[in-house]
Amino acid sequence: MKYALIGERLGHSLSASIHARLASHPYELIELSPEALPDFLAKRDFIGINVTIPYKETVIPYLDEIDGRAREIGAVNTVINRGGRLIGYNTDLDGLTALILRTGVNPRGKRALVLGTGGTSKTAVTALSSLGAREVIRASRTGREGALTYDEVYASYTDVEIIVNTTPVGMYPKTSGTPISLSRFPRLLAVVDAIYNPLSTPLVLEARERGVAAVGGLYMLVRQAVRASELFTSEKYEDGVTDTVYAELLRERESIALIGMPSAGKSTVGKILAERLGRALIDTDTLIETRTGRAPGEIISDLGESAFRDIEAEAVSELADSAGLVIATGGGVPLRPENLLNLRKNGRIVFLDRPLDELSVGPDRPLSSSKEALERLYNARYGIYSAAADIKITVSGTPDEVADSILSKLNECKLK
Repeated sequence: MKYALIGERLGHSLSASIHARLASHPYELIELSPEALPDFLAKRDFIGINVTIPYKETVIPYLDEIDGRAREIGAVNTVINRGGRLIGYNTDLDGLTALILRTGVNPRGKRALVLGTGGTSKTAVTALSSLGAREVIRASRTGREGALTYDEVYASYTDVEIIVNTTPVGMYPKTSGTPISLSRFPRLLAVVDAIYNPLSTPLVLEARERGVAAVGGLYMLVRQAVRASELFTSEKYEDGVTDTVYAELLRERESIALIGMPSAGKSTVGKILAERLGRALIDTDTLIETRTGRAPGEIISDLGESAFRDIEAEAVSELADSAGLVIATGGGVPLRPENLLNLRKNGRIVFLDRPLDELSVGPDRPLSSSKEALERLYNARYGIYSAAADIKITVSGTPDEVADSILSKLNECKLK
């Protein structure tokens, strides 16, 4: 083994995918129990390793030398074996600094709050301080290691302007919930979340909904990996490689969720997109029918629309944790805010805007069985679809042409 990532649980790690884009050398994922860690380090059977939760501080006593920045932070995420001597570095600092700056908000002179007390929280404090933050406060649920409790923050520090989350709240597989209430910070300008799975945590999505600049942790992961790979190989990458790898990875992992009226063409266009991108297509109505043995129209007719929406919301929630899908949604999915939140965790929402006079009616559509019912439904939903969409596509031409328009718009949109 030459290069690897070590940690306790690595099932959702993207590090191997990133390093494969950066260099041709093999890069392994090695899960270690706390008991196995000392023997692994003692064998020194590697050239370079990255270190993740929960070992960024645990590895320090086993190292022969620690880089000055890593020593100052008190956390190591990269270890190089140089002639049998283990040297520790912290490339998370490069990644987190770049991520904070990606919000477009300059920390200089501002009060910042770091959530969490682990190794990444110490890195965040150093990054914010080096960027000129006026004050950096640490907080956690328990208030351990000199941190404040959240109640103490609410009582005395509601003027915080930047929040950096380093806790696991909102991370896969438990992707619901936020570590702190953003409504308590009226001067908030930026939210930075070190979590990269999902691409956008509920904390990030809530911040954006409030008009606050917010970023998830994927860019940090790529940037620190670039710096770690430079340490592995003693070679400097060209400027821009972080942005290139990040864009590739984001495009690969970001799902595309199609919304719109029944008969707008979501399933047809979704199939074309899935084939072109080499992705799986999930149609929420088909998924529900497969699981229940009943068509959506039948469920609505027999049990009522509310009961069907509950079943639909459960299906959407499960899909939200998967990356890189094309999702053709039922026409009523955007009616529930929690569905939109779930779709945005790992994807962007595309509204297929087909004109009213081109939509179909039929007995298998209980909510649009007549032209009059269809028009009422269209008028009730159009504003909801428009507000929910990251991208709006007017449906004209062939399904292939509509798919072309979607791919073009996706490429034009700024990566978050």
